[in-house]
Amino acid sequence: MKIENSIALVTGANRGLGRAYTEALLKAGAARVYAGARDPGSIKVSDRRLVPVALDVTNEDQVRAAANNCRDVTLLINNAGIMKGSPMLAEGSEADFRGELGVNVFGVLRMVRAFAPVLAGNGGGAIANMLSVVSWYVYPFNATYCASKHAALALTDAARLQLKGQGTQVVGVYAGFIDTDMAAGFDRPKASPQQVAERTLEGIRAGTDHVHADTRSEELWRALKTDSGQIAEEMQQLWDAAQVKK
Repeated sequence: MKIENSIALVTGANRGLGRAYTEALLKAGAARVYAGARDPGSIKVSDRRLVPVALDVTNEDQVRAAANNCRDVTLLINNAGIMKGSPMLAEGSEADFRGELGVNVFGVLRMVRAFAPVLAGNGGGAIANMLSVVSWYVYPFNATYCASKHAALALTDAARLQLKGQGTQVVGVYAGFIDTDMAAGFDRPKASPQQVAERTLEGIRAGTDHVHADTRSEELWRALKTDSGQIAEEMQQLWDAAQVKK
């Protein structure tokens, strides 16, 4: 689909990658960008086309209100997400996992279900779900987050199948660490949020189902197709080395 003159809604739009998405959409010529955030006052409005919207994706009433009030949307970008940084068997991992599932999976499901009829009424449009390279494997130090992204990938693939008939493109977006507050505690190479946003829009324009938004996602995709066991072994070595240091 064309980004120019589209009407977009971005969740988690007040900072980091969400803000980069809103800026990229405006730059690309979107007619209106609804910027969803728990606190709409945190949205810095620098363009009359940018419209703050009170939107907590874990709140059914707010999601329903957004769908009712933003009935002109043709592009939904599900960006809102949380990461607790919890190993699977750590103390408190269940609570962390439930929190991540609430935003990263059920929040996305809630948004897709609410906006699918809106998109259908506007000709089909597109949905882009911000996933992660850990949709494909488990990084043991934030394993509960990985599990939530595995589930979000399945949700994305299922939505693509179900919404194809109404003409809605469903895109999965994959990246490694992104230079935002979420990844601030990780000493790893990071992609810029601007790059991820730009590549996402390129993928939407091209009609692709999967967007590899940075070098890390490109490299990992090739490696996993060649030898998935190697990645698992690397993760085991990382985990074992960390236990020795304790």
